[in-house]
Amino acid sequence: MTEASPSRGRFITLEGPEGSGKTTAARHLADWLRGRRLRVVLTQEPGGTPLGEKIRRIVLHVRGMSDDLDPRADALLYAAGRAQHVARVIRPALDRGDWVVCARYTDSSLAYQGAGYGNDLSELRRLQDFATAGLSPDLTLLLDVPVEIGLERTRRRTEWNRFEDTEGVAFFEQVRAAYLRLAAEEPDRFRVVDGSGSVSDADAAIRAIVTSLI
Repeated sequence: MTEASPSRGRFITLEGPEGSGKTTAARHLADWLRGRRLRVVLTQEPGGTPLGEKIRRIVLHVRGMSDDLDPRADALLYAAGRAQHVARVIRPALDRGDWVVCARYTDSSLAYQGAGYGNDLSELRRLQDFATAGLSPDLTLLLDVPVEIGLERTRRRTEWNRFEDTEGVAFFEQVRAAYLRLAAEEPDRFRVVDGSGSVSDADAAIRAIVTSLI
């Protein structure tokens, strides 16, 4: 985990493949931190700003467009939304001394647009550095879950989703493996949490990890 100055807020990201529970875990973590009298901004990617929400629709939920993106165009759209998100939401919150809890960030692009769709990882890393102006999380919680469990959970969703409705098991296996490699490469920033059990079990594991930051 990276060091942050006493006056700066903390930046926590939650990552994981489809159905890992990161969005629920992010919401529960934010509520728990607020219960400890911390100011918290809860956000997500793609999204987080008006521009980001429009990009979210384009890359995830528009049949005939979301599923027809060139891999480079896809990566650039995510990066554009991320640049706006960092500039308008994340960095200002950190500068105020707030904590930021964000479901998905740069590691998602490396796992999905990199390992999943074959964009060059070195180019993707440079693109993320440019989009974020070098802003890295203090802590990244990777909720790891076997692909078959994650996909079974996503079948309960009703809105059409480009990943869940067009990609096969092999794609998600590549994404999961990429996440685990990223965690192994940066053990000081990443903590891997078992996302295959109950929500309460994942919450408890996350709180035990985050307590060390408070």
